[in-house]
Amino acid sequence: MTRRTVIEGCAIATVDAAGTEYGDGHLVIEGDRIAAVGEGPAPDGADGAGGAESRRIDGRGHLATPGLVNCHHHLYQWATRGLAQQATLFEWLLELYPVWALIDEETCWAAARAGLAALARSGCSTSTDHHYVFPRDVGDLLEVEIGAAASIGLRFHPCRGSMDLGRSDGGLPPDEVVENRDVILAASEAAISRFHDPTPGAMVRIALAPCSPFSVTRGLMSDAAELARRRGVRLHTHLAETLDEERFCQERFGMRPVDYLDELGWLGDDVWLAHCVHLSDAEIGRFGATGTGVAHCPNSNARLGSGIAPVAGLVSAGVSVGLGVDGAASNEDGGLASEMRAALQFARLAGGPRALTARQALARATIDGARCLGREDELGSLEVGKLADLALWRLDGLDGAGIEDPVVALVLGATQAVELLLVGGRPVVQGGELRTAEEAEVASEIARASRRLITRAEARV
Repeated sequence: MTRRTVIEGCAIATVDAAGTEYGDGHLVIEGDRIAAVGEGPAPDGADGAGGAESRRIDGRGHLATPGLVNCHHHLYQWATRGLAQQATLFEWLLELYPVWALIDEETCWAAARAGLAALARSGCSTSTDHHYVFPRDVGDLLEVEIGAAASIGLRFHPCRGSMDLGRSDGGLPPDEVVENRDVILAASEAAISRFHDPTPGAMVRIALAPCSPFSVTRGLMSDAAELARRRGVRLHTHLAETLDEERFCQERFGMRPVDYLDELGWLGDDVWLAHCVHLSDAEIGRFGATGTGVAHCPNSNARLGSGIAPVAGLVSAGVSVGLGVDGAASNEDGGLASEMRAALQFARLAGGPRALTARQALARATIDGARCLGREDELGSLEVGKLADLALWRLDGLDGAGIEDPVVALVLGATQAVELLLVGGRPVVQGGELRTAEEAEVASEIARASRRLITRAEARV
């Protein structure tokens, strides 16, 4: 039976190419696609006839936006929140690598469910995850988190990450958390074959994501790029996050991080890179010329004191800049809506009050995130024919009352939990509550798994 949903009376920010907005509009959803969007009440007959399961939603006092798109995350880190509180990135990693070496299926299941539930409640309908820690003999952790995403109901783009440059070979991570290159490549190809869905409307797509210049060999970077392009999947990695990384690349490779990736063929319209805080004007231009995307993670970069990415310059150069939560061990919030405000405020700290507008911040969290993932034809804006991934935000309570501009109320007002989140037309959050899982159960699972992990880590010291 076809599902049909009609939403009326809400403000709508479509985030289409023209920036179309409606002050009192309607949306009609048929199945998993948007069938109509416009000003005023829905057209007569929008509820459909026999054979359709129909519902009507009163959207008065609400703002409808596309579902938010999270371009960078490490879901397993939800189990290690609150640690290494005053550390730089390298210090933070060195403290947490030995803990992460002990993760297993139980930890990853609980952490992924908690992280994805938090994302859903923050209006996120599509998320990536960059999972790069694979302890030996603990099962297929990528499969575990794909199952967790299915249980919560989010559209999911997991990245099969990897590390093969251990401390004994000059890398940052301890040898116990790195893998053999042949094992990595075999597992990466298997992940594509098992899970990647290239068809329209896909709920799961795979990317390949060697972790970083300081944890991956040159050979693995090249081999991963060749494999990804042969199999038609995207590429992702961390880049230019800290000055420590810049010094590492200068000492080991004799060049800056962007030059290193460029030499390896890692710039292109099938690549998006996390952080990109420390870039020159020439490097920004190179990103724009090659179509390379960026996942901006303002709250994590602030938590670790890494710096502020040059978002205004990147956007001016034509770079698609999406937003990322990053791992919850460096961003204990775990929600995506707050990243919009942080992106706007940090851009203005660096470049003044005209550096980024509220609507540009919303675009970073929606259509530009979709571009980073290669899904802009289906996601990121509210347009007829696109997937019905939609967030409805209540703005008529105390937190939003009196802010005349609904987009400003969302981006600069109090951070909201979404009222309604649809993914492919199906409710994941409704009435402000997660509908696909019991929040108390999810919270209990992660509390138990986190305590077990930390206890095991403490016993090894």
